[in-house]
Amino acid sequence: MATGPGLESLVDQTISVITNDGRNIVGVLKGFDQATNIILDESHERVYSTKEGVQQLVLGLYIIRGDNISVVGELDEELDSALDLSNLRAHPLKPVIH
Repeated sequence: MATGPGLESLVDQTISVITNDGRNIVGVLKGFDQATNIILDESHERVYSTKEGVQQLVLGLYIIRGDNISVVGELDEELDSALDLSNLRAHPLKPVIH
């Protein structure tokens, strides 16, 4: 996982965060600290299902504790906007087991 200078280049960019409990949260990175606690704006959670399309739950301004983050990734907004999430089917991610 990127920390420190690795996240600096992502500030004000749309990112995707996978949490230890298997949630996928997408939003604009507004800030972070040395413990990788992050602040997302305009965020939403994407809930995947094998039976129906991806649900997007609006979260707004959202803070995620660094010890609950598994993966932080930059989102290709052009590619993401071309996806039809209502037709996308996937199994939800399982929690990370330590």
